Amino acid sequence: MALEDEVLDVFAEGGALADAADHFRVREGQTHMAVAIARTVSEGGQLVVEAGTGVGKTFSYLVPALLSGERVLLSTATKALQDQLFGRDLPRLLEALNLPLRTALLKGRGSYLCLHRMGQARHDAGAERGVAHALAKVERWALTTRTGDLAELPGLDERSPVIPLVTSTRDNCLGQQCPQFKACHVNLARREALAADVVVINHHLFFADLAVRESGMAELLPSVRVVIFDEAHQLNETGVQFLGLQLGTGQVLDFARDVLAAGLQQARGLADWQDVAGKLEHAARELRMVAGKGWPGTKLRWNGAAPEGIGATQWQGGLDTLRRAAEDAAVALDTVSELSPDFVRLAERAGLLVERTSLLAEPCPPDAVRWVDIGTQLRLVQSPLDIADAVRKRVLKSDRPAPPPQEEGGGAVARSRAWIFTSATLGDDPKLRWFTEPCGLDEAQVLRVASPFDYAQQAALYVPRQFPRPADAGHPDAVAALAAQGALQLGGRTLVLTTTLRALRSIGDGLRDRLRAAGSDVDVLVQGEWPKRVLMERFRAGADAGATGCVLVASASFWEGFDAPGDVLQLVVIDKLPFPPPGDPLVEARTRRLEAQGRSGFGDYSIPEAAVALKQGAGRLIRRESDRGVLVVCDTRLVSMGYGRRLLAALPPMRRLATDEDFTQALADLVQPAT
Repeated sequence: MALEDEVLDVFAEGGALADAADHFRVREGQTHMAVAIARTVSEGGQLVVEAGTGVGKTFSYLVPALLSGERVLLSTATKALQDQLFGRDLPRLLEALNLPLRTALLKGRGSYLCLHRMGQARHDAGAERGVAHALAKVERWALTTRTGDLAELPGLDERSPVIPLVTSTRDNCLGQQCPQFKACHVNLARREALAADVVVINHHLFFADLAVRESGMAELLPSVRVVIFDEAHQLNETGVQFLGLQLGTGQVLDFARDVLAAGLQQARGLADWQDVAGKLEHAARELRMVAGKGWPGTKLRWNGAAPEGIGATQWQGGLDTLRRAAEDAAVALDTVSELSPDFVRLAERAGLLVERTSLLAEPCPPDAVRWVDIGTQLRLVQSPLDIADAVRKRVLKSDRPAPPPQEEGGGAVARSRAWIFTSATLGDDPKLRWFTEPCGLDEAQVLRVASPFDYAQQAALYVPRQFPRPADAGHPDAVAALAAQGALQLGGRTLVLTTTLRALRSIGDGLRDRLRAAGSDVDVLVQGEWPKRVLMERFRAGADAGATGCVLVASASFWEGFDAPGDVLQLVVIDKLPFPPPGDPLVEARTRRLEAQGRSGFGDYSIPEAAVALKQGAGRLIRRESDRGVLVVCDTRLVSMGYGRRLLAALPPMRRLATDEDFTQALADLVQPAT
């Protein structure tokens, strides 16, 4: 039976999916997507699918991939989504399809316990009681874990200071020279991945390997014939993080401390380790001082020999001092390299510092952009404008037919690899150019599958006409007032999405003040005050019987990937249209490139970026066929400016509320049971 026919049987009424999915019903869009993916898997090539919320895209790509009998690589955006795919979706589907396939989960080395560094940490953590307590918890867990995946350790805060003590990085991993090499959890995970039929990774791991060939993917990818990227809208921004060049003064200080510790412990008297480390620390601090104070979070453009506002002579002198300090460290480490593998790895790190400092002293390549991030430390960044060139030359160019060949008519027919890219939001035009152009997917087939939700019945959109302009000082307080009104009517159940961290704090404070003045016990949760996982759990608990309702004020990562179905979330408030920040060096460079091509930086970049982000934020509201809610966009430009029509068209087709009275009535209707 052809793969497409097998897929149709699975998605039919009474098919295998009826046992695998809760409340399964046949969705035309889901089946259409699955058949298109099956065709691409059979024939090879590239397929880009935008699948609206509620389509059920996970099963749409898993079913044909699993039924194909091919080795499959699945990449998604976050480690949490990896865990969901590996721990929930794949097992359920394999059982329903009765397929005895071997699956594996592969993350970056920072996700796994390093046994060697845990042993070292025992000597370093005694001074801080909290760290020592957390370390003891890790040590107890280390005796029973098979995978070493820190996500399995209950109650471990992702921000815990113990994590960098018990995990390795590419810089400090000793590789085959490590005394714990045979028992290494990272190596175990890689071995299992190489032996598996289906491997689940994340985008960060994929691009980290593409940049440094360090995670074992170089061995894995050639043996895989089907590659699927879920949440593919994050691919470009994830990729440019890894395919560029970064050098931080904090990284130099860490290196200096490691050199000093290893030198004094294992080679005392064989080199002046105090002097070597001191020169590195001095060079890092001098470079930081050259950059001046600066507001934390500031990005300095770096279009010439030095970043803006910094003298070229001072800057180049600072880079030269740092390079010479790294060269001196490399010489000292080379003299003792035979004593310990620690010195071999440190010498490699010194060489990398020399290489990066030298490259950053030269002019920036024309296809890249440079800037400096200002904070307690400096971070020097050189980034490609997108991943298109890397995808064409380093991913798709190697897309030769993958083994094993299929037998047809007595002869071996080798088929090219199948590449599937899917997300709920990939652009605002029929060709999905927002996604395909920067990702180098010029020859990909494109499919758009609409959401099955009845948005006109389930949701309403309100844009208040009498509202401060986004740049006005009173705008955050007005957003807080509107959100407070909604939270009071709904007893919480409100998510406020902000475009900046400054607005996040202002709106959070304003909401607390207003709800307190109203005598409400609705809890205001603000991103950054607790770990993301804790905030999400507390917000979802707000809908439980007898629980205090919540308002969550969040930015950045909460615009996507936050799932709160049901009555727990009924009001989403967006403070401003999410245009890319105009002063960001990467945004400016992308805009200049478009304008040099005779295109519009605003129309061809800023508006599509805002459309995708707005659609992502709005997507938090309706997650199931039974959900109901109101979306508020507190930015009058959505209805007063010409480009607003394009942004409105990108949103789901919700009914429109014209007045504040309509808004109040819509909230009141939400409190009533659905009919």
